[in-house]
Amino acid sequence: MAQNSSRMAGRHFLHIPGPTPVPDRVLRAMDTPMIDHRGPEFAKLAKKCLDGIKTIFKTTNPVIIYTATGTGAWEGALVNTLSAGDKVLMVETGQFGALWKKMAEKLGIVPELLTTDWRTGVDPKVIEARLREDKNHEIKAVCVLHNETSTGCLSPIAEIRKAIDAAGHPALYMVDTISSLASADYRHDEWGVDVSVGGAQKGLMLPPGMSFNAISDKAIAANKTAKLPKSFFAWDEMLAMNKVGFFPYTPATLMLFGLDTGIEMLHEEGLDNVFARHDRLAEATRRAVKHWGLEILCRDAKYYSPTLTAVLLPEGFNADSFRAMALETFNISYGASFGPFAGRYFRIGHLGDINDAMLMGCLSVTEMALQLFGVPIKKGGAQVAMDYLVTAHGGAKKQAAE
Repeated sequence: MAQNSSRMAGRHFLHIPGPTPVPDRVLRAMDTPMIDHRGPEFAKLAKKCLDGIKTIFKTTNPVIIYTATGTGAWEGALVNTLSAGDKVLMVETGQFGALWKKMAEKLGIVPELLTTDWRTGVDPKVIEARLREDKNHEIKAVCVLHNETSTGCLSPIAEIRKAIDAAGHPALYMVDTISSLASADYRHDEWGVDVSVGGAQKGLMLPPGMSFNAISDKAIAANKTAKLPKSFFAWDEMLAMNKVGFFPYTPATLMLFGLDTGIEMLHEEGLDNVFARHDRLAEATRRAVKHWGLEILCRDAKYYSPTLTAVLLPEGFNADSFRAMALETFNISYGASFGPFAGRYFRIGHLGDINDAMLMGCLSVTEMALQLFGVPIKKGGAQVAMDYLVTAHGGAKKQAAE
């Protein structure tokens, strides 16, 4: 028998910022015989999921569950609330902010894009200033990303809500939470968001293929006058069928079993503990990167993401080549780079069902890969991260003892 030289021993280190590793418990929940999606067993499951996902968005209002990736939920947010020719205000915090604009244009919406250098989150003052200029209230919606997945910059959603209110503007407020939901604190109701867009393949620990629209009363009212064509993504039929535990079309039944389990796991850990864990792992990662002498793409600490860290390589080092080498040599995957920084950075994902031990494996491998690639770094970044984690846990244990 010919020797198979392509196999690599051990498990793959998946450290892209989503899809994230699916826990065995979620996989087992999905490994079940198919049930009738018009039967009583399914209705019980659907109602449990529809109620459970509200607790993750922190809302008492309905949450629409789509059999689609996050891009589908973007479309659902726009077509259910707007009409052709409506103006929307968007912010280019990175690749995905730009893609939301592109979708709006395809749908016949008129986006106005506030640009950034891709190294910060959204500045609420800029939003407020632009809305104050809109005396006739031509802008019908403000659309921002909570966490820009392409850059690792987190935006202050509560402060942006205050900025919209300070401007006295009636625009709808739409927020993409795809790479922050169930990983960073998010409060749909308290922060006055009208449509929150979410995806299942990151903090919720599911495979790709399920997404969400959490909707406010104001958004439901806007839906009644929205004129954009919609069928698959229409809220009205979904809301009517969801009330009795069903969907207007065949849903992703096994994904719902996984969603139910993922929500259970998040609450067993405690959402505040989930957020604290992500903050801890993110800080450990940033300390390692800074010790190595490398630059974090997110320039301002107040915008640091708890779910991913984008790392700039020095001039002369191609990040795509680095990622390919690391994958081939160490069986680890990092996120790619985009836009004006294409080929200049790689992204370390530290979100989802990940713990300290898994992160330390990632950072240790990353330090080895950087050295093998010839990047001039100061050795010991992984140790710095380890020291931080020891201190973080020691402080927590000390407080518990007291």
